[in-house]
Amino acid sequence: MRSLSLSAKTMRKSSLMNHRVKRPSAPAAAKGPRRIIIFNKPFDVLPQFTDEAGRGTLKDFIPVADVYAAGRLDRDSEGLMVLTNDGPLQARLTQPGKRTGKIYFVQVEGDPSDDDLRPLRNGVLLKDGPTLPAQVARVQEPEWLWPRNPPIRERKAIPTRWLKITLFEGRNRQVRRMTAHIGFPTLRLIRFAMGPLQLQDLAPGEWRDITDACSL
Repeated sequence: MRSLSLSAKTMRKSSLMNHRVKRPSAPAAAKGPRRIIIFNKPFDVLPQFTDEAGRGTLKDFIPVADVYAAGRLDRDSEGLMVLTNDGPLQARLTQPGKRTGKIYFVQVEGDPSDDDLRPLRNGVLLKDGPTLPAQVARVQEPEWLWPRNPPIRERKAIPTRWLKITLFEGRNRQVRRMTAHIGFPTLRLIRFAMGPLQLQDLAPGEWRDITDACSL
């Protein structure tokens, strides 16, 4: 009987260990000296260093090892990417709980009014839940804007409008889904800033090491 009792206790202990909830791991420590790189990702480039299909990746532009993207930027989007080996910095820029603002310049099909944009400022209900309120403003085409290759497909009978949108979270294709939700599809999307880090004067495909200048 004692043997059976010990066996049962062992089974219960083993079951508790197997079902123990794993806590999120802390950001990984930097490998080697701290590196922070900003990059202006061109259109049609994947936000990763490898691709089995042979498509354009970060490796085609950035010859730096052991840095990783802080967040994603879709293949059909352009603009700022931050690459670093600093785990806490990655977390600060990307984790939803940090509420770090990310600024996008977005060209949409149509000319939305302030009433049209109000739902974005209040938060809209997407398939994966309600969004946080965003800051949205109608703006002119940015003076620093570069031509996209290939150009966007515009319909002559339909106007377009540039918006400046600041998000405080980062879901998959969130800006595009939000503008489509209110009836104004995104034609072009450029990320300009992540927190205090900005695109600066980088041309598409250019990168810069800002480690020494970054106080984050």
